[in-house]
Amino acid sequence: MTMRNLSRFCAVAPERARHSGAVFRRLLVVLLASLPFAAPLLGQSGATPAGGAFTTAQSDRDAYTQIPWRLIPEELWERVRAGRGLVRQTWVISPSLDPRIAGLGPTYNRPACISCHPRNGRGQPPATAEMAMNSMLVRLSIPGTDAVGGPKPEPVYGDQLNEFGIPGVPGEGEAFLEWRTRRERLAGGEEVELRWPLVRFRHLAYGPLHPETMTSARIAPPIHGLGLLEAVPEAALLAIAQEQKAEKKGVSGRPNRVWDVARQRHVLGRFGLKANQPTLRQQIAGALAGDMGITSDLSPAPNCPPAQRACAAHKETHPELPRRDLDDMTLYHYVLAVPEARPGTSREIRRGRALFTALGCASCHRPTLRTGAFPAYPALAEQTIHPYTDLLLHDMGQGLADGRPDFEADGREWRTPPLWGIGLVETVNGHATLLHDGRARNFQEAILWHDGEAAPARESFRRLPAPERQSLIEFLKSL
Repeated sequence: MTMRNLSRFCAVAPERARHSGAVFRRLLVVLLASLPFAAPLLGQSGATPAGGAFTTAQSDRDAYTQIPWRLIPEELWERVRAGRGLVRQTWVISPSLDPRIAGLGPTYNRPACISCHPRNGRGQPPATAEMAMNSMLVRLSIPGTDAVGGPKPEPVYGDQLNEFGIPGVPGEGEAFLEWRTRRERLAGGEEVELRWPLVRFRHLAYGPLHPETMTSARIAPPIHGLGLLEAVPEAALLAIAQEQKAEKKGVSGRPNRVWDVARQRHVLGRFGLKANQPTLRQQIAGALAGDMGITSDLSPAPNCPPAQRACAAHKETHPELPRRDLDDMTLYHYVLAVPEARPGTSREIRRGRALFTALGCASCHRPTLRTGAFPAYPALAEQTIHPYTDLLLHDMGQGLADGRPDFEADGREWRTPPLWGIGLVETVNGHATLLHDGRARNFQEAILWHDGEAAPARESFRRLPAPERQSLIEFLKSL
């Protein structure tokens, strides 16, 4: 089908049908299936195209916001721009003169996606108990599971503490962190201070939390490359799990099985810190509902537990976000490019890469994956990518445990986070905090927190001479 014919098809399609999510997805399949895929976007000679065709050479503060426009048909440019605008949008309370950006609350954490994902990047924890959690949140649950096997919400405050409320609706309260520290000794006598947070609460509007409440502090991660991760076939991830088990080296990842709202069944999870979301679309819908109180077709009910009467009394038409807008936001996430690895020819970085493999880090942080057929967004199909993840759950030990199960993930398990672009966090976001709650202030601290299945790799790192430890860190900075 030619672009002229596609344009003619768009022109004659009924207005109502043309704006439906189903027609949009069918059109997207046809448009993207015919695209040529050449060299990595803006790629430099000798650099690693981390995201296949969806790779950018940008390495400044805008590295996580790049879009490969040449890979997107002009017919979809406005949809991508619309999705980008909605991600950057500060949402307002209903009613509003512009209903497209209305729906904030009744309770919420922040009014915009980029409040937690600044420049599409990574959040950070507050340094002191007096500082607000500007780009992190606290999950809540009690023992047991909900109707589909997920965490059972705290009965009064739900599954996430929302600090703020719209006029007439009290915010639920405040969470804050108290930091604890200890010191670790490395080979050669170097000492490192490690810190970890304790979650505390104050000004709870509806009384104390349930006595068995489990909490989990979470930092917002970067959002680039997520479409490519969704395009990796489930069979490939299951094969990695079998390979790890067969190697009998103490590393044994496993998938999380989670509830897919659209398909109404349990499927493999791959998004979220515990792989508790199956698709990018559902991940976005969950964040809109949990963080901003904006309902959609995948999260149609407001988060108003029965005890919160003022919240429940606030009447709105649900879902608040049209299906088309959720499609646009999903499309924008799908096409975000991944920064290339830099520079791949340095002797120190080559030595660090070899150590990364020799110490066993690559067992979980898989350097290379391959996307498969992906009918919903064919441009993402058949790409060789370098995300440094297996998207599987691993036991990371008691030190990193939050003690909070999430579907089949237990309280010690976390999904292997992708490392692509991690060397640019400080450039993009002005800090270098890592791990699920931001406790690590640099790569060395993050490595030293690894335990459980990763304990042998951590101990090997601890025993390395200081120059070799630095080589490994320089390799991570190059990603």
